Amino acid sequence: MSLAAKYLVQIIVVGSQVVGRAFMRALRQEFAASQQAAQKAGGGKQGTRRAAADTVSGMTLQEAMQILNLKSVEDLEALQKNYEHLFNVNDKSKGGSFYLQSKVFRAKERIESELKDQHELANKKSQRQKSSEET
Repeated sequence: MSLAAKYLVQIIVVGSQVVGRAFMRALRQEFAASQQAAQKAGGGKQGTRRAAADTVSGMTLQEAMQILNLKSVEDLEALQKNYEHLFNVNDKSKGGSFYLQSKVFRAKERIESELKDQHELANKKSQRQKSSEET
């Protein structure tokens, strides 16, 4: 084996080791970031529920709140008022945008979905408390 071939093999081996280490480091960072995002979203069942709601409506809860200009999800009066105003303003027969009207509708749907999930979660917690008090 010539000296040039030996150096070429060494370069290939060292290069592949460097690339392999970089790839593993990137995988670890991505895994850590996804774990952190899952915890931020609520983790476990709550995070899964939110992700499913985001997928169904096509928007996150934060986006829905921004579209309807809401500070809190629980403010039902502001939700209804802002929804009706934005929905009517964007009515196509009044020169509005069907696209924006659809976004307003989806935002309301997303917030209602979140409220329903919160209500169901509260009911489950109260049922658990009642059953634990009875035993």
